Amino acid sequence: MIVRTTVKSIQDIMRQDVGVDGDAQRISQLTWLFFLKIIDDQDQELELTRDGYHSPIPERFQWRNWAADPEGMTGQALLDFVNDELFPALKGLQVSAKPGDRRRVVRDVFEDAYNYMKSGQLLRQVVNKINQVDFNNLDERRHFGEFYEQLLNDLQSAGNAGEYYTPRAVTAFMVDRIDPHPGEILFDPACGTGGFLTCAIRHMEAKGYVRTPKQRETMQASLRAVEKKQLPHMLCVTNMLLHGIEDPSFVRHDNTLARPLISWSKNERVDIVVTNPPFGGREEDGIENNFPTFRTKETADLFLALIVRLLKPEGRAAVVLPDGTLFGEGVKTRLKEHLMEECNLHTIVRLPNSVFKPYASIGTNLLFFEKGTPTKDIWFYEHRVPDGQKAYSMTRPIRLEHFQACIDWWGGSERKGREEGPQAWRVTAEEVKARGYNLDFKNPHMQADDHGDPEVLLADLARAEAETAAYRDQLKAILAEALLR
Repeated sequence: MIVRTTVKSIQDIMRQDVGVDGDAQRISQLTWLFFLKIIDDQDQELELTRDGYHSPIPERFQWRNWAADPEGMTGQALLDFVNDELFPALKGLQVSAKPGDRRRVVRDVFEDAYNYMKSGQLLRQVVNKINQVDFNNLDERRHFGEFYEQLLNDLQSAGNAGEYYTPRAVTAFMVDRIDPHPGEILFDPACGTGGFLTCAIRHMEAKGYVRTPKQRETMQASLRAVEKKQLPHMLCVTNMLLHGIEDPSFVRHDNTLARPLISWSKNERVDIVVTNPPFGGREEDGIENNFPTFRTKETADLFLALIVRLLKPEGRAAVVLPDGTLFGEGVKTRLKEHLMEECNLHTIVRLPNSVFKPYASIGTNLLFFEKGTPTKDIWFYEHRVPDGQKAYSMTRPIRLEHFQACIDWWGGSERKGREEGPQAWRVTAEEVKARGYNLDFKNPHMQADDHGDPEVLLADLARAEAETAAYRDQLKAILAEALLR
């Protein structure tokens, strides 16, 4: 594939540059360069098809005017232009308050971006390679989009990538079960690289919900997202452009939890939340004061409280949460009680520990709930690794078809005809309350291992400890005798 070869050769060139240190910097560098090429290709098409359209980037800094000529600026002149003119200009773009201003997208991407490359000659080589990809060619854009997804897949070397990466099979399954439609406001409050957003776009296209320009416009206007960290934010915005989103300014670079919970007004409520909030993260001092009823610094807990607040009546959500949320006490107990009072927590899909490898080996769960009516029953479904495979891994990751048994069991949009079986069981809200809102229900259909009679085991342990003590005394005597000789 030409696109894959092109990007690999770009990465090889970057490895020769002393300023680019590791995958995180290489991907960041790659992304702002590709972003400028993608948006310039889009601009040239929009200038032809839309009367009065003007690029959000000043003419001097448009890709076509400084990068497109293979014999153009190079060496120190190119470095000086990028560092001293291009970056300051794009970081300082004046943005209007009106929606659809693409200048906001450019400014937000470059807000914390940085040129790591120190060699102007190598930078010119990279730019010339990027020029080989035409993002107005649908076939090339599709191939690049596929490669870009793979690039996001390979982020494990770039710091704590697990914080913002969710396996695509998991995002696709969650979106498929939620079934978003154009016009429904869909929000990912911790969007990372945009996996849930791209899955939602693809889902609506594949289902035939988006066929006309008006439907596409409606779909785009209904997307909402926030990402706290600069690198995944930049990756997400570029991802949106690759998926044909003209104005990805709805992807905000911010901390969703930085606002007091009570300040989210009714007109900010959403129809759908699909997200994988960071696990095990702890927020900075003061953030917990925004959530006085659920005062904690644990990121996943705060996001769950926020999601319950943000959903409209009859709004629906699919959220990835760790096992710790299910069995945790204290604030977690209050949160689960609140969730079950405000929402119908109708399904929990339990995933094996290996789904998120290599980023983490932790038990995770997919919680599906709808706002407006309290929980009466919760269905659990235990997802299992396919036969013949011990665990999921980098080389054998989870795939969408692995969820087919769960999809068959689900019962459609009305969840009709669900039955208990080897992987599915149901518990009542009363059972949950009786356990102090501990949702860590094990599969009752699994035969528990018989570890034997506790009294017999304790007697065996005592006998083994006595034998060990006797051997230790014998060894001490032998050593003492040897030292006296």
